[in-house]
Amino acid sequence: MSFPDKEKRQKCWDSRDRYWECLDKSGDQMEKCMEVRAVYETTCPSQWCTVVHQLALNSNLTADVAHNYTASKMTVGPLITEIACTFIVAASILYRYGDWFRHHIIVTLSVLVAWYFSFLIIFILPLDVTSTAYRQCVQEHTLYTAEEPRSNETANISTTVIPHIIPSNETSVCKLPWSYVPENVLPQLWRVLYWTSQFLTWFVLPLMQSYTKAGDFTVKGKLKSSLIDNAIYYGSYLVIATILLIYLAAKPDFEFDWPKLKAIAASASNTWGLFWLVLLLGYGLVDIPRSVWRSAIPGPLLSRLYFKAAKLNAEKSEAEENLEDYLEALQVALTRIPPSDPLRKNAETISDKLPLEWRERMKRKSVSSNQMNDSDLNEKSLVRLHRQVIRALQRQHRTETQWYNLVEKIFDLEDVHRNIGSHEHYFKPSFEPVRSSWQARIRSPTLEWYWKCLLRRYVCQGLAMVLALLSVLVVWSELTFFNASPVLSIFAIFVNLAKEYYDYLSIELVSIATIAYMCVCAYSTVLKIRVLNLYYLAPHHQTDEYSLIFSGMLLCRLTPPMCLNFLGLIHMDSHIIKARLMETYYTQIMGHMDVLPIISDGFNIYFPMAILGLCLATYFSLGARFLTFVGFQQFVDDEDDITADLAEEGRELIKREKRKRQRAEDSESRRRNVDVNNFGRAERNRETGGLLVKRESSRSELFGSTSDNISNEDDRYDQLFMQASRRIGDDVGSTPATSLTGSTDYRSSYTRSGPAPPRNFFDDV
Repeated sequence: MSFPDKEKRQKCWDSRDRYWECLDKSGDQMEKCMEVRAVYETTCPSQWCTVVHQLALNSNLTADVAHNYTASKMTVGPLITEIACTFIVAASILYRYGDWFRHHIIVTLSVLVAWYFSFLIIFILPLDVTSTAYRQCVQEHTLYTAEEPRSNETANISTTVIPHIIPSNETSVCKLPWSYVPENVLPQLWRVLYWTSQFLTWFVLPLMQSYTKAGDFTVKGKLKSSLIDNAIYYGSYLVIATILLIYLAAKPDFEFDWPKLKAIAASASNTWGLFWLVLLLGYGLVDIPRSVWRSAIPGPLLSRLYFKAAKLNAEKSEAEENLEDYLEALQVALTRIPPSDPLRKNAETISDKLPLEWRERMKRKSVSSNQMNDSDLNEKSLVRLHRQVIRALQRQHRTETQWYNLVEKIFDLEDVHRNIGSHEHYFKPSFEPVRSSWQARIRSPTLEWYWKCLLRRYVCQGLAMVLALLSVLVVWSELTFFNASPVLSIFAIFVNLAKEYYDYLSIELVSIATIAYMCVCAYSTVLKIRVLNLYYLAPHHQTDEYSLIFSGMLLCRLTPPMCLNFLGLIHMDSHIIKARLMETYYTQIMGHMDVLPIISDGFNIYFPMAILGLCLATYFSLGARFLTFVGFQQFVDDEDDITADLAEEGRELIKREKRKRQRAEDSESRRRNVDVNNFGRAERNRETGGLLVKRESSRSELFGSTSDNISNEDDRYDQLFMQASRRIGDDVGSTPATSLTGSTDYRSSYTRSGPAPPRNFFDDV
């Protein structure tokens, strides 16, 4: 006989569950459950009730059937391709933001593994979804045969021989996914990815992050400081874990074993990640489409960036003043500590961490020798000073990098705003960018004008509408994914429809796009939170080790719960929709977030609904208005006087930066012309046999040399400009450390020139 259809099978499973639950409560006294048993036997005929029982005990039976019929067709090519491509993507992104030549190899490898494993979870999960859909299809189209039951009158219990599962011709209806993964591969892969990433995010990376901030001068001292710094961090989690274990131990039907302990650990980690995920998504789902829409129109965006420039300039000045205070204390220590003192080496270690321009700046300043007593100069005070200098350098580097990137963005938007009305269709930038020959051929001024002044606006607006629609779909699905019948989640409807047509490629593409978009919304929010302004991912190799380690921790911590949440959105988590279905291998390894009743029945289902409230608060800028109300000025659409004043201040700061850069380029151009003229005169002198040298020497006796005149002219020009700038409050006498034309190299090609970069924080390992 054929196996029952889906509806009858579901009724059979439900009646069986009620019967088993009754037996558990009655202590196997069957007479108390006769009524429930009668319903069970009526719903599940004796010919296949044992089949239902067998399927419940081992949901992988049909997977074995599928394995027998598809072993010859299976290939690991798509899986290997995704693993290789994901590694290239992770390494390329890390190369863009990190610095493989300056950062310590331990930091680079740890962050690479964290990023790589997190990206693998995102890109391989869709393969698990399609493989599970195929195995589910095979199970639904499998025929079963069983022997007739033999009645046992003495026990009054019907027994049935376990049937033989025989695949029928209907199994061929299920099309094999093009990326089908062997069933023994994904479980092992998920174990490695998940537990390695969890070990990194909870143990290795926090210690490394504390290590970068430690001010000790030995590896042992830094490790000790790292453990002390994380003592509160680990202690709080230990207390929570102890309370959780005591609560579970108090339950009479709970037994401790290693698999359950792993499930508890995974559930606690995923629940903590889901808590932060909801908060971050509520902001990012609105801010990302809105930011893309604003980038389409340069005018209003410039006002917002001018406002940001004023606030960032104040923060940059504060960071530089803070660093100068610590450098003054360091200079006093270097002055008071004699060369023979063992502490001298520690003070020089702090000095070696400074960039060259800051060391020169520290030497030029005069300090009083009475600012620090000899009793204050000890190893403990130098450790504290070292830690303060490290943090001040991180903050100064972050603000300087943010300032440079912001100025570059404003310059580009001003050029676009100025060239939009050009009838020549020729883009004329304020400053000619440095490009290679092939880049110059591809990015011609005409093509650049059509892209920046004409096409980019419509592309950004179209992309913003697509992202806004995707955000609406995510929010709606988060509100309705727990409703199993009728299915209201948009993603679940799409996946179910694609399953019917065996469109596995569409399932994979939509899954990857949705998970990636949720990741971007969540991770970008962290970098925009004012409280977490210690972290900043800067391109062109300008991200420090501290921010890179934090990004690795964030990816490892948020990716697993985000993927579990996505499986709930597409109704492939049976513990959420309360229906019996075939689980993905990801869920089998990660488990469900239902260790505690309060988590399974309330938090994991209804807490994601808070995303709607956070999205509405972000859309109406309630957070910015509240911060402005309490004194932290934010940019709001209905500009008040303070916002307008800060925007005007930012505009003046950008004008000053433009004058500085223009003056530097003019000076460089004049020097370049002098070199060309000198080279031309040398060539003509070689051709004339030295007559030109005699003529020039006679002229130089009367008027002086040409190069000296030009050099003197440049000096006079700079002096006059500095005097005029001081009258209007222009700080043109700033050091190279705060100038855009300083020694820091921000070019995309990243060719080092000038002084060596500052030492990184892992050089003493």
